[in-house]
Amino acid sequence: MDTTTLKLLFANYENLRKQEHLTRQQLESYQAQEFKHLREYAYANSPFYREFHKGLFDAPLQDLPVLTKSMLMENFDDLVTDRAIHLQDVKEFAASKQGDELYLNRYVVHATSGSTGNPGLFLMDSDEWITALASSFRGFEEAGVKMNPNQPVKMVQITSTNPTHMSSGGATSMGNMGIPIRQLTASETIPTMVEKLNAWQPELLLGYASIIRILAEEQLAGRLRIAPCTIISGSEVLTPETRRQAVQAWGNVLFNMYGTTDCGAIGAECQQHHGMHLQEDLAIIEVVDKNNRPVPEGEYGEKLLVTVLWKRAQPLIRYELDDSLRLSPSLCSCGRPFRLIEEIQGRVHEILSFPSATGGNVKVHPIVFHNIMDTLPVNGWQVVQEADGLHLFLGGLHGTFDEDGLLTAVKQALIKQGAAIPNIEVQKVPSIPQAASGKTPLVKSNLSHS
Repeated sequence: MDTTTLKLLFANYENLRKQEHLTRQQLESYQAQEFKHLREYAYANSPFYREFHKGLFDAPLQDLPVLTKSMLMENFDDLVTDRAIHLQDVKEFAASKQGDELYLNRYVVHATSGSTGNPGLFLMDSDEWITALASSFRGFEEAGVKMNPNQPVKMVQITSTNPTHMSSGGATSMGNMGIPIRQLTASETIPTMVEKLNAWQPELLLGYASIIRILAEEQLAGRLRIAPCTIISGSEVLTPETRRQAVQAWGNVLFNMYGTTDCGAIGAECQQHHGMHLQEDLAIIEVVDKNNRPVPEGEYGEKLLVTVLWKRAQPLIRYELDDSLRLSPSLCSCGRPFRLIEEIQGRVHEILSFPSATGGNVKVHPIVFHNIMDTLPVNGWQVVQEADGLHLFLGGLHGTFDEDGLLTAVKQALIKQGAAIPNIEVQKVPSIPQAASGKTPLVKSNLSHS
């Protein structure tokens, strides 16, 4: 057991908890101070940022240029702040990584899966990794899990076990510190997963929304027999039907968390269940339209711009994430000073484009399909756009199903959006295929122009 790192983790966690008692004014002052320190460090140590922000060193945040993942990867060696770091070396390290070994004996390296066709490599030094883990612990605490080194919570995580994936790295690090956690891969067969869960009897279950939905079905059928105090969903859109089934199976113990490999933990749901608190002492979040202009609270943005206040090895200032969400116009009754994410619709690359009935093209957001598909008697579903039309995959179908009714509902929804009706095909499958990361995207396009 790595007791020294464990002590550092819990000390960091307690410091983050103290930030929850700031006033909104104190929080904004803290953000301004930390942003100033971040810029000073980036300008002193990153050749990229000295050039990228040239002439803007004293400009307000909203006047700074936007950093995309493509730009980050194209300028990797100049963007990082340690001149010993080189992209080719990091790629080779990530390709051969087996466990929790550190690049240059100092840096944790994680990779995005490249589901948008643009994979990325992200690193943190050891201290930054502790901050990332502590922010996850705070998310657990918001969900009612009391993190105590003397009374460890028995956990299970069902995501990817690839060592380059951030979720797997977090579970491995916690296990090395003596925290009782089991990792299961999301690609395991359901009977095997059920058997292991029944044997382990976790108090805290973490997993993809698609896995939680399947496990709720298993619990209701009597094959899975666990009684977790808390279930946390992440990495996929948590739909209302998945939440309803989880509540039916285990009670009101399901909480949503939102984070990315690029930026770490961003939001977490508290016990009021009014949305997810932005971790605004760790990042400045801007919800913007396609032209990077802020959208009013209560309206969906096209994307996010995230400035991570604690990252120094690979600074991220106004870094673009293609997630569409809306913020609540009011704060939570729990008293935390952080703004609330009311809802996440999905990612921009999940928006499907169809010929318009009146000419040109029309974009259809994934929420249109969620509202229809999420009511079906299935263990999982997926909408895939191909050159020959729209394919509706239904996994683990059970109960009464009206295929004609489904086709009519989808066609009517597309007509309402102004789209010309494509060929639509329903396909019944044993299960929905997973991506390499183990995630199951609900809506995606395989058209080359998307």
